[in-house]
Amino acid sequence: MDTNAELLAWQNPVERAFEPLETTHQLLVGIDNQELTRPARAQLIAGLTTLAYVDLYKTWKPWEQKSFAIHLPAIIEEDIQSAIDARTEALQTLRELGPPDLVHLVKQLAKSPTKQIGVYHHVTGVDASSSASLAAYVNTLVYSPHDKTHKVTSGLYCCYNAFSRLDMRVQVTIPGTVESYCIDERGDKRVASDSLWLETYLCGVLRAYSYADDGTGDTIKKIIGVRRFNPITSTESEHKFLDAAERLFFKGWQLGSDPEIQVPNLVSNHLTTGLMKYINTTGRYASGINLFEKLRTRDTEISSLLAWTLLSADEEVNAVRVLYEAVKQLQMDYSLLDCQAKFCLGKGRGEWALKCAERSVTAAPSEFGTWARLAEVHVYMERWDLALLTLNSCPMFTYQDKDAPRMPEASKVMLPVLPESMLDEIDESQSAGDFELVHPTLRKLHAASYKGTFLKAYTLLTEVTAKIGWDQLLKTRSQVFVMEEEYRSEKQPGGGGGSLQGGASRSASTTALRGTPSPHPEQPNDSNAGTVTEQSDGEENNEDEGRTSVAAGTSATEGAAVEEIDTSPMAAEQPIEKPEHTVTSEAVKSGSEDPDPSHKEYTQFQHKRLCERWLDNLFMVLYEDLRVYTIWRTEMAQYRQQQLQYKKSAEEWEILGELADRLHHPDDAIEAYQACLTIRFSPKAMKGVLKLYEKEGDVRKSLESLIRLIAWQYRWYSEFSPALLFTIRKLIEEEGAVKVRSIIQATSLPQPVLDLTHHYAALCAAFRSNGSDG
Repeated sequence: MDTNAELLAWQNPVERAFEPLETTHQLLVGIDNQELTRPARAQLIAGLTTLAYVDLYKTWKPWEQKSFAIHLPAIIEEDIQSAIDARTEALQTLRELGPPDLVHLVKQLAKSPTKQIGVYHHVTGVDASSSASLAAYVNTLVYSPHDKTHKVTSGLYCCYNAFSRLDMRVQVTIPGTVESYCIDERGDKRVASDSLWLETYLCGVLRAYSYADDGTGDTIKKIIGVRRFNPITSTESEHKFLDAAERLFFKGWQLGSDPEIQVPNLVSNHLTTGLMKYINTTGRYASGINLFEKLRTRDTEISSLLAWTLLSADEEVNAVRVLYEAVKQLQMDYSLLDCQAKFCLGKGRGEWALKCAERSVTAAPSEFGTWARLAEVHVYMERWDLALLTLNSCPMFTYQDKDAPRMPEASKVMLPVLPESMLDEIDESQSAGDFELVHPTLRKLHAASYKGTFLKAYTLLTEVTAKIGWDQLLKTRSQVFVMEEEYRSEKQPGGGGGSLQGGASRSASTTALRGTPSPHPEQPNDSNAGTVTEQSDGEENNEDEGRTSVAAGTSATEGAAVEEIDTSPMAAEQPIEKPEHTVTSEAVKSGSEDPDPSHKEYTQFQHKRLCERWLDNLFMVLYEDLRVYTIWRTEMAQYRQQQLQYKKSAEEWEILGELADRLHHPDDAIEAYQACLTIRFSPKAMKGVLKLYEKEGDVRKSLESLIRLIAWQYRWYSEFSPALLFTIRKLIEEEGAVKVRSIIQATSLPQPVLDLTHHYAALCAAFRSNGSDG
């Protein structure tokens, strides 16, 4: 076909602007498939800056593009191109999936063409399967009816390819041409190929799920000015995603893995994590089963992913059959064994789960997840001493956060409010924060900052505390670990006998695996005599490379700061025992104290182990959490007895709600979250209250909370949250789509706000979720 004839066929986009969605999709797919010759294709894309094409793009993604060029986050640079230069310099430091996509625009004053400014924002969820789709996004940012003073002259879209460690870039010159290329870690320019675009597309989808907010707002607050779109909005786009995942599945380990995984492998990496998250979020279990069935024929190890998906789909018989067949071939595959252990634990078969978990640890002793599962089994079987020994044996990894953009200081940041999200109660929450009103003690609760392996270990420790109590936990701790006081007393002349090194010859990991409980000493241990009121001046807070922990007590200055709370009469009547430090392996190996050569044996230590420093710190952090929690509940009870109002700031109530949640006191957490919401809106508090409504089965209140959370997300340019989509999908499955839509519509909130929630419900219908038909 002649090039001129091709151009004439596309020169009237106005006539095509209101064609059906299918025709529009075919138009863009035609560009992606390069059905046009190269000169015609380049001129066509360059000409897509007209208003008609903006309308056409709206029909392509109707509900995502409402405010495409009107209300966008805009970060204005001090120096033009500085954001692009910073991204290029950071390429060699990226470790995993990479940062969100960067969209950079160069604008000039309409009356002064020589004066230019650089504006950028970040985005996730845009289709990155070709240069045409990225150029289309850039072109939608060109026309702005509300900005008559500036004119966009060029745009650059940067999308990171984590497989090949390249930054794929599409440069759009207006008016002019489109150029696509890639930049390597050295900053050199390379040619972009179809295989690189396939990898980039898959990375873009995985980043959309990885950088999505869970509804609490924590992820949104980390990086400002990020637009979040749903990368998969139909079964057609799902087919495209799963096809790319199948083709690149065996390269998934190159992407890295979650911080709890030490070594990424075929079934534990960011690709499998993203696949499982998508399947569980959308409920598309049949698609996941089909994918893993095909992949399993190439490698039996993938059976663990298939079994997880079958269990999620409530096909337990088939899942057990898959596990049975796979374990016969791979008897020491820790993923399969871990799946078996979790399944048996869920069925209340503790002994069966114990055997699977122990074998899993033997198969992968350097992985945190296997030890954590074994500790869970011991907690379930109420073997508290073995649970602590197993926890002490867990290999802990330094937390590696997601790749975040490192941008230079901006000249100005503009975060306009989207009209669809205008709601008084969530707008009021963005007024001046009350962080300065937070009590110093609440600010220093370090457990709130735990992530990765330390968060999981702390959660296990709090579960044990919730079941047996703090006093019994300290007693069990002193029975299995060598305490500092008894260690020092044994080293004094005239002490007992026995070598510490000899007594600890059997490591904690060996004891945990062999399942030999430590004998309980008959003498009561008096090393836990400290209480809340016994605070010394020399005690400080310890920090160990990000593993922040609280020392044995509160410093004198902090004690003065919290005197108002600590001197409560009722608090003094119910003290929390302050744990003494254990003897760590570092202290024994340091040689700081020479043992008495006359001591051949330390009989008291014969059945005790050395506690790891990080676990000892966790006990101190847990003590601080319990201390603050006890004071809070005691004061609450005292105020109620006196019929007085207990006043806290919204930020303090939010922190107290998190504290109660960590310590497994859901009722107290809900009480704090509700108190926070009476002062101002908080996404974290609203998400906490939503959990209560879900547990109670209150559909109306659950939806009311969801509507506000979705509106708040949209206010900060996030049109996609897997956690909120999962919640509304479960409600539709249980109650039916008609009832859910009716309740949403009956809510007395502005219609544009309700429409945002309707979009989530429409996604469930697009994926044909259970209950979406009625």
